[in-house]
Amino acid sequence: MKILVVEDEVKAAGYLRKGLTEEGYQVEVALSGVDGLHMASVNEYDLVILDWMLPGIDGLAVLSALRHTRSVPVLMLTARGQVEDRVRGLQSGADDYLVKPFAFSELVARVQVLLRRASGSRTVAETTLYKVADLEVDMVRRKASRSGQRLDLTPKEFSLLALLLRRQGHVLSRTELAEQVWDMNFDSETNVVEVAIRRLRSKLDQPFERPLLHTVRGMGYVLEDRT
Repeated sequence: MKILVVEDEVKAAGYLRKGLTEEGYQVEVALSGVDGLHMASVNEYDLVILDWMLPGIDGLAVLSALRHTRSVPVLMLTARGQVEDRVRGLQSGADDYLVKPFAFSELVARVQVLLRRASGSRTVAETTLYKVADLEVDMVRRKASRSGQRLDLTPKEFSLLALLLRRQGHVLSRTELAEQVWDMNFDSETNVVEVAIRRLRSKLDQPFERPLLHTVRGMGYVLEDRT
């Protein structure tokens, strides 16, 4: 699942990016209301986490403009904790409202609720449930199984599998995987991608007769049923 964080405080934005990435989400960050509105308008996100107090265009203005073109769930973050502020934020179109400072565990719980709620208004075929051969992956509940057996994946392994599933049948290079799953510039000296692929394969393929995760020599990796 892909999340956009619109937060002008660099430290707070980095904290959210790191924490949500560790939870297995793909996270992009905008450091201003202008950039956030542009990114949300031209890209598809499953959720937007939006700070109220932003330079240039504040969060409410971003939210108002966004609601004219997008129905993406929006979780507002702000230090404004008065009842009238919360009411104003919700009436402006926010789906939920969290006052700073907050516990990260509460943020994650609210994110999960909003994503589940949004999935109820979409068809399952859109982005929530994927099937390849005997592999089933629920993107909202973040569960995967093969032949009815649950796969015990780490958040990072799930993110890797989710990306391969969304692009099933297409070869993804080590660079693409590093950039999208680890949010890092690819370094040819590191073997982080190979190690992660090996661990994912040990859970996804080795216990079963039919391999689904394939290495394409010199190009990258692809998830597909080759039977």
